[in-house]
Amino acid sequence: MPPHRLVEVSPERLEGWLGRFAHRHGTLSTTAVTADEVVITAADAAAARCAVPFPPLGENRTDPYGGLVEHAGATRRVGVLLVRLGGHAAGVFDGDTLVASKVGSRQVHGRTSAGGQSQQRFARRREGQARVALAAAADVAFRVLLPAVADLDAVVLGGDRRAVTAVMADARLAGLRPLVISRLLDVPDPRLRVLAATPQQFRAVQIRVIDPTCG
Repeated sequence: MPPHRLVEVSPERLEGWLGRFAHRHGTLSTTAVTADEVVITAADAAAARCAVPFPPLGENRTDPYGGLVEHAGATRRVGVLLVRLGGHAAGVFDGDTLVASKVGSRQVHGRTSAGGQSQQRFARRREGQARVALAAAADVAFRVLLPAVADLDAVVLGGDRRAVTAVMADARLAGLRPLVISRLLDVPDPRLRVLAATPQQFRAVQIRVIDPTCG
């Protein structure tokens, strides 16, 4: 397999990035366009496989890159839910502006090295704390995201996969599930500043750069 690397490019920088890619590798051509990927190939056979953010790619393809630049740069209303055991955050973004949010935390103790009955008691206590924490996260998602669901273009999840999955299983959040995108954001413990910074990830175009001239 030819050498490759992964990069993330903001919508505002995408056209310039592709221009520099052409400068390094020669004339570009859009060789494949699907609902969730645009493949751009250069004269020297280098390629940029661009994952479409918020697929599917629209039919109005007016730019020379299969409509990717226009699609990526569109302003969307996005709900975000971040969950890790002990912390959670939910917010609604208009573009990259956070317009509604709530952040919370619940104590969940770490694991213990004790054995026997002490370990069992600790495990039961920890399981109870985890249930309370996940229920609190579901409450926040219900209060922040559900009122906005009719206007949301997508829902983005982040944090610990098991914790997020458990929260989204709450029956009250069923209306959000069809809007969830497949990408899970990798974030530290949810805080307001962490939530506010998520557009840098969920708006970015992920590009796999394949360069057969290297290696």
